[in-house]
Amino acid sequence: MEYMCKYSSKIGNLIITSNGIAITGIWFENQKNFINTFEENESDLSIFKETKKWLDIYFSGKNPNFIPDIYLEGSEFRMKVWEFLKQIPYGKTTTYGDIAKKIAQEKGINKMSSQAVGSAIAHNPISIIVPCHRVIGNNNKLTGYAGGLDKKIELLKLEGLDVSKMSI
Repeated sequence: MEYMCKYSSKIGNLIITSNGIAITGIWFENQKNFINTFEENESDLSIFKETKKWLDIYFSGKNPNFIPDIYLEGSEFRMKVWEFLKQIPYGKTTTYGDIAKKIAQEKGINKMSSQAVGSAIAHNPISIIVPCHRVIGNNNKLTGYAGGLDKKIELLKLEGLDVSKMSI
């Protein structure tokens, strides 16, 4: 069974889902690629309490220094991309191209499509905790975020990044 709860952040309402053991999704309301396949079964599981604690710390402008249990499910390629996302440090960014290069190196191939990486990132079901907002385009260009570019900018600012040096 899939459970859900809601969380109100200073940049928008979030919907959090769980399989009862781990977090399976965090989406901003009306987020692109959000597929509502769960029944409205609002619950206050311990994993939700832990995740809300993480979000409270994060939205206070601090690094939570722990990660609630999460469960990701996707193709082998998406799982690989999401694994790279989890490795981006708080307050830092990387580019779609950098992730594509790392995946190409691991696979022993010359080149990997940045667009394919971008598509996998766009389908990340666990926003913020799996930090897809930390991925930017070449030349410090702020591009794409399923929750909205305005939210990406706010998340980066919350982590202490100077977005005035980035372009849209």
